[in-house]
Order: sequence, then structure tokens, then C-alpha cells
Amino acid sequence: MKTQPTKPKQAGQPSARLPAKRTEPKPELAPLTSAPPASPPRFQISDLCALLETYLEPRDVAQVYRAYEFGAKAHHGQHRVSGEPYIYHPLEVARILASMRLDGKSIIAAILHDVIEDTPTAKENIAQEFGGDVAELVDGVSKITRIEFQSQEEAQAENFRKMLLAMASDIRVILIKLADRLHNMRTIGALNLEHRRAIARETLDIYAPIANRLGVHQWAVELGDLAFATLHPMRYRIVSEAVRKRHGNRKAIVEKIRTAVTTQLEREGLAAEVTGREKNLYSIYEKMEQKHVSFDQVYDIYAFRVIVDKADTCYRALGVIHNLYKPIPGRFKDYIAIPKANGYQSLHTVVFGPFGVSIEVQIRTQDMNRVAEAGVASHWLYKSGDTAADPVQQRALLWLKDLLETQQKAGNPHEFLEHLKVDLFPDEVYVFTPNGEIKKLPRGATIIDFAYDVHTDVGNRCIGAKINHQLAPLRTILRNGDHVEIITADWSQPNPAWLTYVVTSKARANIRSFLKNQKSDESAKLGGRLLEKALEDIGANLSDVSDDTRRGLLKALKVKTWSDLLSDIGLGNRLAGVIARQLVPAASQVLVEEQSRFFGLFKRKSVRDKSPSLAIRGTEGVVVTYARCCRPIPGDPILGFLTAGRGIVVHTEDCPNVVKYRKHPEQWIDVQWERDISSVFPVNIRVDSKNQRGVLAAIAAAIAEQEANIDTVSFDDRDGRYTSMNFTLEVRGRGHLAQIMRRIRALESVVRINRMKG
Repeated sequence: MKTQPTKPKQAGQPSARLPAKRTEPKPELAPLTSAPPASPPRFQISDLCALLETYLEPRDVAQVYRAYEFGAKAHHGQHRVSGEPYIYHPLEVARILASMRLDGKSIIAAILHDVIEDTPTAKENIAQEFGGDVAELVDGVSKITRIEFQSQEEAQAENFRKMLLAMASDIRVILIKLADRLHNMRTIGALNLEHRRAIARETLDIYAPIANRLGVHQWAVELGDLAFATLHPMRYRIVSEAVRKRHGNRKAIVEKIRTAVTTQLEREGLAAEVTGREKNLYSIYEKMEQKHVSFDQVYDIYAFRVIVDKADTCYRALGVIHNLYKPIPGRFKDYIAIPKANGYQSLHTVVFGPFGVSIEVQIRTQDMNRVAEAGVASHWLYKSGDTAADPVQQRALLWLKDLLETQQKAGNPHEFLEHLKVDLFPDEVYVFTPNGEIKKLPRGATIIDFAYDVHTDVGNRCIGAKINHQLAPLRTILRNGDHVEIITADWSQPNPAWLTYVVTSKARANIRSFLKNQKSDESAKLGGRLLEKALEDIGANLSDVSDDTRRGLLKALKVKTWSDLLSDIGLGNRLAGVIARQLVPAASQVLVEEQSRFFGLFKRKSVRDKSPSLAIRGTEGVVVTYARCCRPIPGDPILGFLTAGRGIVVHTEDCPNVVKYRKHPEQWIDVQWERDISSVFPVNIRVDSKNQRGVLAAIAAAIAEQEANIDTVSFDDRDGRYTSMNFTLEVRGRGHLAQIMRRIRALESVVRINRMKG
């Protein structure tokens, strides 16, 4: 096989020449039935080689070209869903990595990253042709396709386990995987809706946070925006249009602020590069969601970045900006003194700008800026030499080591994915050990999280702590700047109740691992005591439960013995309160009748009025009540609250009462909707309309047209011109409600419509 880029094109493959002028692929080799006529020319191997020649040696470029020939031959005859030859995808992945100036072996692995997974080519063939390093990189990126798994979640978890193991030995594995996912997201439009949504959700939950955690800011932002556009296209368009309009209105303000900051810094003799930037759409949407505010109430849409020569100048520039504009208390963060886990360093401050606008300012050096933009990839982008000397990569590898320790203790794929997702969203707090060492923990972390972060044995034996020299209970949430001293005892051991308030994956995994390794009789005894207490709470006794009832429950729960069931309760795998209600049908029936009266379900006996089915992990058969304060419907994000006498009360996550219940985390339970629900649910909507004849009939007709029932309707007269109507409707879920609201909103007489809670 020739190594020079002059080999003639083979049938079924894109052009492999390196002419001075771009050569378009033949139409029969790359059908473009779904692409618009004016689409830009495809990225060719000649373009990649030209890009690589700007920073790689000629022999390395020749090796990349040879890898392209190898990959094109292996993928010959394969096409993507869009219809184009498959080889264009790995070429684009290589292009993304080349723009970050990654080394030749990474580019070769990117071109071959799907060869093991999608073709008969073996890892040994790649090792023979391109060396063991490239083969390991390709194998690390490849999915586990030859093993049969019981569920998609299990397969996903195993893929991430394998990827983490490969990442721990070579960080380039995840960079190739992120580039692969980035190009897949750019071209996701060719897939069907269900597949698009699944990939976008995984991207938002796993890949974008990983990119952020590794400091590759550019990729994290683009992945977030692409996933947002796929999952919520309507919201994406609305936010995008709002930003576009505001950009025109605020352009003069941004330039005025930039000029004022630059001028003030120059007066103080500080040379700096000041730029104004627009926050990405997904971060704006997240802020609107988290703070429950409208777009007009999100003021720091624009941020300013000040780049200076050295760290000392950063603090001097901060003083200049605080003299120019008044700082907002509590909105200053010093990531230079205490860098983030991914190596990010910068000073962040939010100040009151002119015209009543609050603005965010980031101050950093050139070196800090390149780490902020490229993260672990900055080593290849700006440096050469030994990766072991790069502190950013060392931090990343330390994080991966902790993740691997967690995954080894995870009992099942679900636990592992849960730990991974928790670890990827660290809104951090900084606390101090008695020796003055700084510990970074996610916001909401407790004393137990801190103890396990110090050492597993410290966590297992902790009985209390002193925070700022004052005794505090184990569930105390830590705050920035706290001095924490753990008190231990040899006789102490983890308690299942700890799982209800720890937040770090390391603490959760270690507690579960210890509890699973407890002697069976100890966990069974503990489970027996918990079950007896739960039965007492509903006025029953374990002696009242017949052997037939016990056997029936064991069969329903697919548990072999009564002792195994008690062990599950003792280990925290099942809730004693739920098992108690399943053992005593009479008590459960009373609760069902109470629930039925609560919803007024006795007034109609139709099948549609049965209590909706709800999948609750480990709580089969429990009584479920739906909170009237927020009226959850299928599709709403929900939480469950275990209440004596009412079973599990389900609330929406944004319900105002959830804040009050947060004080009792031990009573919260994880709940989720079933996929197929045939029941209907009450929901309240408010319609503001013009006060004119026939408007109620028109709205009622629109509701009936969408196959929904009206339970109640009431009126609030606002003035002579407008009136407000409050409807209680029966809907199948959130999607059904959205259809109804769109149909009503389309009526000419309707001014406003919104969903009401309670």
C-alpha cells in the first residue's frame, strides 16, 4: 500500500488525492438526496492533510493518510443514515481533533475509531499496521457489542465502565469519544425522533458534563446547545430569537461597557484584552429553569472577559473593575487561589453595570485562558513533551481514578450510572481539614461526604464532627470556608439512613458496599426491627400476617426467602413502610378508599377514572396519592413523599411545598411515571380572553376537539373588556395538555393561557 497521497481513488470511496484545487466526490459515491442543493463541499482527506501539515511532521501526515486508506477499505460499502459514505464521519472526527492540534496517533485512532465495532477488522490488525498505542485508543473508544445485556441501561453502563478504564491509562480516549459525539450531534437530523431524543438526552446527561469536567469548554458549550435544540426545539427557537432581538438592543450597551473597562484599566497602567461575549443558549435556558424566571429577568446574558499578563495583575484588574462598577455581594469567586477540579482558573465577579444591567466579568491570564478553552486538550494545543508534567491532565486522571474506585464498588449498572451523573455536576463548596488542607465537595455535601473524602475508614467509623469548633450532627450540610474535624469510634459502622442525605458518589458507593458486606443475619435482624416498627405505624403486627400472605408477597417480589426480604430491608434496598402496606391488605384498602374519596373517583365508575399507574422503584403495590397543591400529570418531573396514612404523595419537582418537605430527606422516595398510562389526570388552566359573546363555547369546543373533558369552570371578571376563566380538565399527560393549550391559544379571542398549580 502506498504511503504517499497520490493513490488513485478506488470505487465506492471518496477522493483520496491531494490536488491544489478541491475535487468533489462523484454523485454515485455520495448521494445527497436529503441535503440542500447549495450545501458546502465535504471535508476531504486532502483538507485534513493540509490542516495536519501546519503542525505535524511529514512522516506523521503520511501515516494519517495510510490510516485513511485502511479505514476507507474497511468501511467500503457502508453508508450513514443520511446516505453518505461512512468514511466521511471518521474524517470529520479527525478534523475536530486536528483543530485542537492533537498528535498523529490520536488522528489515526479517530479515523479508525469505528473499524473494530462496525467491520470485521480485529484489534490485532490495527496493532500490526499502526502500533499498539493506536490499537488501544481505538479499542477504548469502541463499544462492547459482542456481549448480550439484559437492558439498554446495563449496556450503557458497561460501555462507560470500559471507557473509564481506557481513559485512566490514556486521556486521549475520551477526547476522541467526545469528538465522535460532537459530529454525531451535528448530523443528528438524519435519525428518527425517538433515536434523536435518546442520543441528545445521553449527551446532555453524560458527554457535555464530561467535556465540561475535563475543561474542554468549546465542546461542552456546543454539545449542550445541540442537545437542547434536539430535546426542546420550540424552546430553543424561542430563546434563540429572544437573544437575537436583545443582541440588537444591547449591542451599544455592551460596547459602552467594554470601552469603559478598557479605558479604566489603561488609566491604571494595566495592559489587558477586554472582550464581550454572549452566553450560550442552553446556559440561559438552564438559568431560566432553575430560577423560575422569564428571559427578560435573566440579566447577565452577556459576560466580559479580561485577559492580562500574570496572576498578580488579575487581582489588580479586579480592584479597578470594582471601583468602576459596584460589586454584587456574594457573587465573587476566586478560582485562581482554588482552581476547579478540571484545572480551570479565573476570577469571577458580577457587578452592577450601567442602565441597571448586572454583568459578569471573568479575569484571567493567557495561560489560564487556554486551559479554560481547551482543558486537557490544551497540552497538545500549546505544548509538547511529557504529559505527566501537565497539571491539568494530572487532575483529570485523579478524577478518573476516583470514578474507577466508585464503579468497582457499584452493585449494578443503575448504581454506577447514578454515581457517574452525580459526579458530573459538581457545584462545589470548599472546606478545610484540621491541618488546613482544602477539600472540594459538591454543594449540599454533608459531614459524612467529607469523612469519606478524607478516607474510607474515616467515613465508616465516623460518629460526629466539629464544624468551626462546634459539635454538629452527621447530616449537617457544609458551607464554604467551614473547618471540619471528624470524630470517629472503632465500634461505629455505616447506617442505611446515611444514604438518604449523602450526595457524593464516593460516599454512597462506600456505604452501600459496606452494607452489602454485612453478615446476613445482622441485616435480617435490622430489617425485622424496621418492618415491625413500620407495621406498628399502620396499626398492625407481624404476628397478624399469615404464612400464605408472606409466600404471596415473596412470589410477587421475586424474593427467595423471608430472611432475604428482611435482609433487603436492613440493607436499605427496600422500604419497610412499603413492605408493611403490602403485607396488610386491610390497612392498604382503607388508604385506597381514602385516596378515592380524595379525588372524588366514586362519582364515576369508568375505567379511565382508575388511579393512574406509577412505577416506583422497589415499592410495588404501595398506595399512591397525587398532591392537589401542584396536580402532577404524566411527563412532569416528580418526587414522592412517604406519609403515614396516605402512602406516597407525589409532587412536581417545582411544587412550592417541596421546599418545606426538603427538611425531611429520609421520607423522600424516587418515583417515575409508567410509559403507557391509560388514565386521565386533573389539571388546572387559566385562560384570559376578551369579554365577548361565544368565547366560552369556542374554548369548550377547542377542548372537546382535543378529546379532553372539562370537570369544572369558574370566572373572574377583570374589567369590562377582559375576563379570566379557570378550567379543571382531564388530560392524559403533559403532551396532551400542550396540544390543548396550543389549540386554545390559536383562538382570536384568547389573550393568554397558562397552567395553574393547585
